[in-house]
Amino acid sequence: MDVKSTPSYLYWLFCQFELITCSYLMEPWEKVLFYSFNLAVLGLLLYTTYVCVAFHASSAFQLLCSFLGNPRGNALSVVK
Repeated sequence: MDVKSTPSYLYWLFCQFELITCSYLMEPWEKVLFYSFNLAVLGLLLYTTYVCVAFHASSAFQLLCSFLGNPRGNALSVVK
């Protein structure tokens, strides 16, 4: 992809987004509210994904380390 065509491609994607969501029919103040809401939801989704993935990766890493570190101690803790 050529660097010069990148802005036109992004503009084309934005036009497609406006067509799909019918936001080209909205008044300017409605567009501001609509885009603000969409950006807020996207931001919250990305933040939640980042937090959850980090938590699950940490838990998986701790579980893996406990299995690899001391297998006999793990077996005894399960029996207790």
